[in-house]
Order: sequence, then C-alpha cells, then structure tokens
Amino acid sequence: FTSEAKNPGNEKNVAIVDIELPTLLRYPGLRLVDTPGLGSVYKYHQSASENWLPSVGTALLTVSSDRPLSEHDLELIRELTSHTPNIILLLTKSDLLSSEQQQEVISFFQQTLQRELHRTLPVYLYSTKSSTEDLKQRIEKDIFQKICANRDDEFLRILRHKTLSLAQATLNYLRIAMRSSMQADLNRDSLRDQIFNERVNEEMMKEELGIISREHQRQTRPLIETYLAPFLPPLVKKVKARLEKDMPSWKGNLWKLSRRYEAWVSETLSEEMRAISKNEHLNFLGTQKKAHASFSRSLEAFCKFLGDNIENVLGVKMAGVDWKIDVVEPDHPDIAFTKSFDVHLDLLWFLIPMFIFRRIFEQHFIKGIPKEVEINLSRLAYQWERSVNNAIDAMCNQAIGYIHEELTTIESLLSGTHGQTDSIKQLINQIETLSDDLSR
Repeated sequence: FTSEAKNPGNEKNVAIVDIELPTLLRYPGLRLVDTPGLGSVYKYHQSASENWLPSVGTALLTVSSDRPLSEHDLELIRELTSHTPNIILLLTKSDLLSSEQQQEVISFFQQTLQRELHRTLPVYLYSTKSSTEDLKQRIEKDIFQKICANRDDEFLRILRHKTLSLAQATLNYLRIAMRSSMQADLNRDSLRDQIFNERVNEEMMKEELGIISREHQRQTRPLIETYLAPFLPPLVKKVKARLEKDMPSWKGNLWKLSRRYEAWVSETLSEEMRAISKNEHLNFLGTQKKAHASFSRSLEAFCKFLGDNIENVLGVKMAGVDWKIDVVEPDHPDIAFTKSFDVHLDLLWFLIPMFIFRRIFEQHFIKGIPKEVEINLSRLAYQWERSVNNAIDAMCNQAIGYIHEELTTIESLLSGTHGQTDSIKQLINQIETLSDDLSR
C-alpha cells in the first residue's frame, strides 16, 4: 500500500494505513505516525508530510550517522518549532561510530543547533545491528513511557505551544494594522508610498523574476546538448554494430527491407534514448538549480526590503516569513521517436534484384545511422528542455504568488484600518492577556 513498487502513484488511493500492534497496548493514548520523507522526489509524498506537520505532538526526527546535520534538517526543525515544543533527534546507524565518535557527533549537533537556532535538542542513538534492545528500551522509557504517564498534561502543553505560536503570528500582523490605523488620518497615501517603494513594487518584482526565468531557460538547451555530445560517437558505434549483426537475418524485397529498417531504428533509438533519459536526467537540471537559487535570493531580498520599510515607517519589526520555493521535479518526457529518414528507391522495389544490390542498400542504411543518432539526441535534448523550462516557470509562478499574497495582506492592513485603532488595541490586549495566561 505504501511502496512505489506495489502502489505506483498511489493508484490504490490510500490516504492512511493504520496498523495496530499488541506491543503498543502498553502505551495507551500514543499514536506513532510515520510520514513520507520530506526529501522525496515524489511531490505528493512531500505534500503529505508537510500537511501533517501542524498536527505533530512530539517530533522524532531521524538523522543518519553517515552524514552531518544538513541545512534541510535545520529548516525542518525551524518549521517544527512553531508546531511543537517536543523535538527529539534520533541518530540512526550508530553502530558505524565508536563511542568517542558518537559523542563527537552529538556535540557537533548541539553546537550547530545552538549556533543556528539558539537551542539544543535531546539526541538518542539507535541501531538495528548493535545494542538494538538496549537502545530501544531507552527510547521507550525516556520518550514513550513519559508521554503516556503524563498524557493529558503533555497534550495540554503541546496545545498551549501551538496556540502561543499562532497568537504571536497574529499579534505581529495586528501591531502593523494598529500603527497603520494610528497614522492613517495623517497621511495615508504618503505612508503607503513609503512602504511600497520601487524595491517592493509587485510589477517590478514580476519583471525581475521573469528575466531570471527567461535567462536560465535560454541556457537549458545548450547545457543539455553539451552534456549529451560525448554520447554521440559511442552510441553511433554501438547502434552500427547492432545493425550489422541484425540486418543479415532480414528477408524480403527492398520495400520490406526499408520498412524493417525504419521500425528497427525507431525501436532501437527509442530504447537508447529512454536509457539515457533515465540514467542521466539529473545532469540536465543545472539551469533549474541555478534558477531556484536566483529566485530564492530575490525573494529574500524582497522580504528584507519590505521588512525594513515597514520598520522604518511604522516602527514595527516584521516577523520572519518562511518563504520556501519548492524544487519542482520536471516531468520525465515520453521518449518515442518516429522515423527521421526517407528512402525513395524502395518505391521501385520490383525493378531492383536484391540478390545483386542488397549489400549496397545495407551500406546505405549503415551510413545513415550517425545522422539518426544525432537527430534523436537532439530530440531528447528538446524534450528535456521543455520539461526543465516548465519546472522553472512553475518555480517563478510560485515566487510571484508569494510576493502577491504578502503585498495583498499588507495592502489590506494599510487601506482597511481607518478608524479601527481602538478595536485593534482591544484585540491585541485580549490576545496578549490570553497568551500571558497560557504562558504561566
């Protein structure tokens, strides 16, 4: 139900697989949820995991011993921080490290977390090859049993954390609305112009992102063709050798021989192009990766300019906005090629004795292979160019959407706050009072 091999593309339409085990009866009220990996190449896996994050109670984040704590892991921890106070790192494959190395890795984790996130997290070891039962018992005792023993208190603590995070985000926007309302009667137009200057102009940002998109899209085809160029000579040699081996067994007149050749070339080159596409496609994504980095930098700069303007004009510091552009996996093109050659003499097959001229036509077919391989490699480059460029367009549209939504939100706060200062203050006081009560 959950593997791509036995349920490709979730064709069985599985939403949840609920498994009950007798061994979990000793942990009443505890449910273990295993989501797909956030680094999966399948977009629906990524979406399912991200949609679950707001529901998390205690996050048990696995990190393999054979790689350091990555930027992706840190970003996930940052996002989890707003959803739960309970984040635990599970260092897997701990058998690969000596005791001293284990402590070094744990120390590295804590130093990195302190430097990047200004906090530390509990770290537990786990291995399926060494001391498995001891490590498992420690996890069960320190994590599962403690949660179950204080299940109601833990539930309320987690709920309080989620509520406080939501309240803080709401307060940030309300403070902007209040300052805007207080200054609205003084000079509303001037206020708006100071915030929405040329650096945070939506149309200019669209144009900038469009230029970035087009610039990288223009480079896609040359990059792919340059990468595929070394494949031409060995592939020509391979296809020629295969044709020379297969062609002697073909029977019939020139017309039949020509049709057999066309079908053979189409089938053989389609097979070769599919193999290259499957094995080498990651090397075609250079412009997509560069475009993603450029979009991310532009969004980061835009967010900074907008935050600086709001702080300078209203004196309110914007909360950090987590704008993360998803790396869109390009669709794999459907590799199937039709004939790219034309043989005219086969129309006169009834005039040509093949027992005399067959070898001449065989040599003619063999000489045409380099051109056929070159054409099909060019088609492969074109199909991947379209897929990669479509992915770049999708990322560009995503970035534009982020900007539009944020500017629309700020615009609505600036234009819709006239005469609402008292009610906004009341809302802020209510939320602050409730937050203080929850924090006790």
